[in-house]
Amino acid sequence: MTVTAGTTADPVELLSPELVADPFAGYARLREQAPTLTGAMLGGPPMWLVTRYDDVRRVLTDPRFLNNPASVPNAPAVRTTIMKQLNIPSDLVDYLDDKLMQIDGDHHRRLRGLVSRAFTARRVAALRPRVEKITAELLDRLAARARDGKPVDLMESFCYPLPFTVICEMVGIDEADREPWYEWGNCLGSPTEHRERIPTVMRECVDHMLEVIARRRTDPRDDLITALVQAQEDNGDRLTDQEMVTLVFTLVITGHETTTQLLATAVLTLLDNPGQLALLRDEPARWPQAVHELMRLGPTQWGMPRYPSEDVELGGTTIPAGATILPLILPANTDPRRFEDPERLDIGRDHGSGGQDHLGFGRGAHYCLGRPLALQEAEVALHALFARFPDLALAVEREQISWVLRPGVTRCERLPLRLVPPSRITPTQTGLHR
Repeated sequence: MTVTAGTTADPVELLSPELVADPFAGYARLREQAPTLTGAMLGGPPMWLVTRYDDVRRVLTDPRFLNNPASVPNAPAVRTTIMKQLNIPSDLVDYLDDKLMQIDGDHHRRLRGLVSRAFTARRVAALRPRVEKITAELLDRLAARARDGKPVDLMESFCYPLPFTVICEMVGIDEADREPWYEWGNCLGSPTEHRERIPTVMRECVDHMLEVIARRRTDPRDDLITALVQAQEDNGDRLTDQEMVTLVFTLVITGHETTTQLLATAVLTLLDNPGQLALLRDEPARWPQAVHELMRLGPTQWGMPRYPSEDVELGGTTIPAGATILPLILPANTDPRRFEDPERLDIGRDHGSGGQDHLGFGRGAHYCLGRPLALQEAEVALHALFARFPDLALAVEREQISWVLRPGVTRCERLPLRLVPPSRITPTQTGLHR
């Protein structure tokens, strides 16, 4: 029977400590409670949470579900409410809009087409030697630090610097300019913890990016910022400075955050599953497939909100046009209706051609542009890490691993490991060169 959507007395709080501490159990309870539920975040208006695989995939792929609420009559002002909650100055609000994710139609295709030049299969494949070199250098530093037997924080020493360095080089953030980006990303990515700092941090970031763009106009490089500047100069209506700032900020922050957390959650998952890790050591050709499985169980908890352009039925509930719908990725990726024994790591699980089965990178028109790079980085990094340090182990009890309150992402705060420093192994010896 179809029911008409309404709001419940107790909406699910998406940033509750319970969901942060144990997202698998928490989201599984929500998924089995109902296909659709009401929820809220950061004091915003209620939204509809979609919990099951088939419905989530439909929300991600059906063109009736739009990303831009301004395109839908009666859509709630979720963005405006959250910006007010975070005290964002009015002149900076537009810079926080993720234009690649929060627009639709021709405008989205225009921006995506410009940015996609940096993520073609050819360009990503050409980056592999550089990814391997950065990985080897970071592992050398880890080995040097581990000689005294003290634990190392893999988050700080490996999971963060690898994808951050790669995306900065691609986009065009010079090494001398990178230090503040960690603070900016951490502050804006954890808004409930850094509410008072956000306005200042946002202004610092915008001013910095405008300066970098101005620099590339006089000093062009082989990077994405230069390509965006040249596209603007070739045709002045193609890209505004504000769009460029927002795109670069989005790419740098999102271009490393998911991969950083994928590496961390993957290390924990593999240490929890020694049999699967042993299989990867014996058959390293399985790593590409394993990374897809690790991403299925990985850091992405939910996607961007969508707004139906007309009344739609999801899970037996009629949701009115303009309502806010949040597709929950983690419960969809562990839905027993779609995956057998869904919370078990199975590196042999078939995810279809190119890993099209799981929803860890989204689906549809807003499918993650950086997916090929993230998969490559994870494959190279995880293979090399476990080959270089075959006896690595947690330096604390598993339940002592702490998690950070970060919207939409399972974020490990610290990952203390003990490493047994072996002799140096090069990327070629670990089989990373194909």
